[in-house]
Amino acid sequence: MSSEGRRPPRDQARRRGGAIKAAKGGRLPGWVREEVVRSTPRTRRDAALRALAEGIGAFSEERYARALRSLREAKRLAPRAATIRELLGLAAYQEERWEEALRELRTFRRLTGDTTHMAVELDCLRALGRDADVHKTWERFRELGGGRIADDEARVVYASFLLDHGDHRRAWQIIKPGRLVENAPESRLRRWFVAAKVAAASGDRRAATTLAEAVRKQAPDMPGLDELQAEIERLPT
Repeated sequence: MSSEGRRPPRDQARRRGGAIKAAKGGRLPGWVREEVVRSTPRTRRDAALRALAEGIGAFSEERYARALRSLREAKRLAPRAATIRELLGLAAYQEERWEEALRELRTFRRLTGDTTHMAVELDCLRALGRDADVHKTWERFRELGGGRIADDEARVVYASFLLDHGDHRRAWQIIKPGRLVENAPESRLRRWFVAAKVAAASGDRRAATTLAEAVRKQAPDMPGLDELQAEIERLPT
């Protein structure tokens, strides 16, 4: 089967993004309720839905430790509900519980075939110091494929990992920014930012300046931008 054939259907991918938006809004969409009902024994459904609603409410308010408690209970009651595993993984990631986040997001991917959060998987492995698995997971993402945003985010994490290990040439191959366009999405701006860091680390002041200016034009408040500019200014002209 081709990598294209392994990707989740577009409507499924949209729903997965919808779950995160719902969590941020503190809502429990009808399709999420249907997912829990479909995958959970009747005697546990109501309790699972209550725990999930509590978790989503806490997640929407960025109270991730509280969200974790509710979502763990929801998982206990409805372990086959992909949205519960997804939000539990993301809440654990926010709390820097790398092992739990990795486990839950891998389960989410196995249940759905959705590669949306493989960048988070990579970042968890990076934080855990599991370098060989970072490389393997990047290759797995390349095999499975993903949407444009997922691809940008995975490249940001993997190129940053390579940069941390001094592999500037390979990092540039991964993060090459392409055309600098107006109204770029956040994921693309992060890609340009990391590309600028790689260029600066490689001593390419011209490329680093061009990329940093492109980021500043569209996202002047991006964290780390001032530090990057200072690094660029120290490069020889």
